[in-house]
Amino acid sequence: MKKGFTLIELLIVIIILGVLAALITGNFFTSLKKGRDAKRKADLEQIKQALEMYYEDKRTYPTFALPFGGKFCETASCLLAEKVYMQKLPDDPVPGKDYEYLTTAGADYKLFACLENNLQMLPYTSSGYTTATMTSCGSCQDSAGATVTNCVWGIASSNISP
Repeated sequence: MKKGFTLIELLIVIIILGVLAALITGNFFTSLKKGRDAKRKADLEQIKQALEMYYEDKRTYPTFALPFGGKFCETASCLLAEKVYMQKLPDDPVPGKDYEYLTTAGADYKLFACLENNLQMLPYTSSGYTTATMTSCGSCQDSAGATVTNCVWGIASSNISP
């Protein structure tokens, strides 16, 4: 009598391994998206702190475009004698995507980031808010499963109510 596996037994084991691999891969990619979204939220909080330091010095928020991925100084040019608020202003973890900074003549600001995880709870109301103004974001769903045009996470200066 020969010892070994039959073709049916081998096929069953291969199918089970394939199903397990598919389940694990799906969870892995979801975890990566959640991690990048957490980084985006933390980045916006760090940028917010730098903007508040800028406001303490100047009594206005920057009216120039923020150099995401670059040095954040008193002016857009970053001359040698200028005060540096962040050596490297965080940028979106996905190449080709950027955060968005909006200001009303330096009186206030809004910072936005596109989220990847389509299961985010919308709207967020404690220290920030969501909006659907960024066109570079993909579509997602709210907590009830309804389609939302854009998944956007935003925070604002303290003088703007969410």
